[in-house]
Amino acid sequence: MKKFLRFAILLLIIPAFVLTSCKDDDDDATPARQTDAEFQLLKDHLVASSLDLNNILDGWITTADVIEPALDDYYVIDIRSEDDYETNHIIGAVNSTLANVLTQAANAETGQTVIVVCYSGQTAGHAVAALRLSGYPTAKVLKWGMSGWHTTKDSWSSSCATISSANWTASPGSVVEHTTEYDDPDLTETGDGAAILAARVTSLLSGSLRGVKGADVLAAPGSYMINNYWAAEDVATYGNISGAYRINPLTLAGEEYKYLDSSKDIVTYCWTGQTSSVITAYLYVLGYNSHSLKNGSNSMIYDDLTSHKWNADVITDLPMKSELP
Repeated sequence: MKKFLRFAILLLIIPAFVLTSCKDDDDDATPARQTDAEFQLLKDHLVASSLDLNNILDGWITTADVIEPALDDYYVIDIRSEDDYETNHIIGAVNSTLANVLTQAANAETGQTVIVVCYSGQTAGHAVAALRLSGYPTAKVLKWGMSGWHTTKDSWSSSCATISSANWTASPGSVVEHTTEYDDPDLTETGDGAAILAARVTSLLSGSLRGVKGADVLAAPGSYMINNYWAAEDVATYGNISGAYRINPLTLAGEEYKYLDSSKDIVTYCWTGQTSSVITAYLYVLGYNSHSLKNGSNSMIYDDLTSHKWNADVITDLPMKSELP
């Protein structure tokens, strides 16, 4: 009888043990990646319309020496303050704001390429991303902004720095391998993909440069998900911010965007903050809480750079016009 009771108890214990073990395994499993329906509509529209990030970054920047000899071929929008515009601006340029750049661009003549000018070429990156997403595929940033146009407009030299920080990993660098796929951003806009895109672009333009200082990121890199938008050989040459990823390429069609953690503040850094400004604007439109590291690596390791480096020699001292009496 005792043997029978032990056997019966054992039969009851084994299923309970198996069920408990299965529950523990389920609790430890990686949660399924969540897809946001509105994000999917926006993604599909962007890819189908050739508006993936690689398309937006194709030929997005130009230089003063290219446009100055043929200004009639360009529609130059200066988004600096009205006071600074009136003091001096590129001949033929019109003054506008980031918020109004799409309306202003509609005044360009057929065949003219829209050029956006700011102080350093960084806020203009947001404007050009918005323009390219809104029917102006050839819009371009003026590299270095007005800083590259005339010596008296140089805002770059004072922004370059070399910061000694334990949170910079020296060459050959040690970027974090991206193996986790994260949830899509949650978008609240409604409608089809085109309507969602228009609403997100409007939201982008209602703000200002989504920038963060290199010193602040170096002080607390763990507060962000950081993406170093360099080639692998550049990381090997200079190193990287500790804990940074290197997600490049970063596209919708290639699905590399899935490696961006939509629950975190995402900081993109490049050489000068100009490329990262365009990327940051694009990621914001997708629904990410994105930020561009201002002035890029020029604000952190300026003395170590051998290329992609601001130099006052790039200033060409080209003609300007004043609206002041």
